[in-house]
Amino acid sequence: MKYPKIPLAQSIIEICRLKGITNIIISPGSRNAPLTLGFVANAAFQCFSVADERCAAFFALGIAQQTQKPTAIVCTSGSALLNYYPAVAEAFYSQIPLIVLSADRPTDKIDIGDGQTIRQENVFANHSLFNANLYENASADNDHLINTAINTAIEKKGPTHINIPFEEPLYEMTEELIVKLNIYEPFFNKTKLEVDYGFYADKWNAAKKKLIVVGVDNPNTITEEISTFLADANSVVVLIETTSNLHHPKFINTIDTIITPFTDEDFKNWQPDILITFGGMIVSKRIKAFLRKYQAKEHWHIDELRFYDTFGTLTDSIVAKPVDFFQNIMPLSKPTESDYNAMAQKTKVYRIEKAKEYLSTIPFSDFKAFQTILQTLPKNIQLQISNSSAIRYAQLFDIEKSIEVFCNRGTSGIDGSTSTAIGAAFVSKKPTVFITGDISFFYDSNALWNSYIPKDFKIILINNGGGGIFRILPGHKETPVFNQFFETSHCLTAEHLAKMYGFKYTIASDKNSLEQSLQDLYANNNQPAILEVFTPTLQNDIYLLDFFKHLT
Repeated sequence: MKYPKIPLAQSIIEICRLKGITNIIISPGSRNAPLTLGFVANAAFQCFSVADERCAAFFALGIAQQTQKPTAIVCTSGSALLNYYPAVAEAFYSQIPLIVLSADRPTDKIDIGDGQTIRQENVFANHSLFNANLYENASADNDHLINTAINTAIEKKGPTHINIPFEEPLYEMTEELIVKLNIYEPFFNKTKLEVDYGFYADKWNAAKKKLIVVGVDNPNTITEEISTFLADANSVVVLIETTSNLHHPKFINTIDTIITPFTDEDFKNWQPDILITFGGMIVSKRIKAFLRKYQAKEHWHIDELRFYDTFGTLTDSIVAKPVDFFQNIMPLSKPTESDYNAMAQKTKVYRIEKAKEYLSTIPFSDFKAFQTILQTLPKNIQLQISNSSAIRYAQLFDIEKSIEVFCNRGTSGIDGSTSTAIGAAFVSKKPTVFITGDISFFYDSNALWNSYIPKDFKIILINNGGGGIFRILPGHKETPVFNQFFETSHCLTAEHLAKMYGFKYTIASDKNSLEQSLQDLYANNNQPAILEVFTPTLQNDIYLLDFFKHLT
């Protein structure tokens, strides 16, 4: 076995190995050579080379998203590190474990005019759970900092940063492991507060209107038994999003379709006594507006780590897994006389019929394209969706329950969606379809500069010639300023990118060609593919806004 000659590099590599960090994403550079050579030489690690640091960090995010284990990203000193920040922020808000290993110049080289020297210490302070600024010569202190950074990423589920000063020479190797390591076990969550389930069960039984809203969550977070219990309760309405990965015929999974046409009286009828939330960020702006204005008497959020007061009404932070909370509530619950669920089901049936009626009348557009795509997805795949219009259109349709859905909703940014999808596809080994808008796709086009794209990876690119979501916002006016500085109008296509990166490329521009192209896309598993769907720029916002008017 070969090791980097620098003791500090040996310590980091060995502690990562002993802590079970196996996936290492490396961006080329010189100052990080001790780490690169050491990780690559050790069979305990699977190392990936991704040149663009922003893409590398999101690629790592996709891996950690799927494995739920820390993934390490390694970069050289200087501006390279700053390119990690968008993914670090996403990991912070999505509770995804990510470990940043940044090589740095020694302290005496900073701010003297040397190249690739910036102030790297604590650079992610606002969005990192722990920042370890290592010393050039202090093995025990360094070991403690490295342990704490890794333990924090594991236990608190988020990004941590280890900044490592290396002095030249950087490339020397040895066959001798010269460091004596100090390993520290995680210290978080050793004692948990006991939840008084009897207290919550009494409130549960007394409330006639209990609204449960589920944000981003992993598949199989809630058992079928619990889903049935919630669905059958007269006093309970469950609102789920596409990213919730939760399914039941009685759950309401197209929130905006249901509540957008509400009158003031409707909102008051739906106003809950108790609001219960779990999972990550909520996509629907309408549900946020509803619950901020028509506030619940109590809001319970269930999570083991973080408690965002999204609706300004948080009263109880319940430190538990949602499955454990409901498992303990079920035997203590009593039937509650209420028509809350029946009212919701009646509204749901009516709105679904109105939605079908409207969709049967509109011509080819973003809306029609999403309907066709989402209703023809193969079973048992992983579906990755980019932000902005793509995830919002996806919220308006049923998605087959065997499909696992993911989207970077921590910061809701368009940057890195493609890179995340590729990282997730590589490690999950499941057939993966990625649906994206054009601006998000072109913004992250370096994601295709990647040697780890599975042959059955598929991109469905909706190209409407710009940032169509801005057309449905209040500031939309058909002016040169709007077109250039908000919508970012363009005439780009993915054809040449597909050719350069070895993707099969096809196009569709109407319903018939889209249906045929989708059949061909799913039949091909021997080459990654891009299906580019061209929709009309000027009509998409009209069809979407008219849809909500038609629902009344």
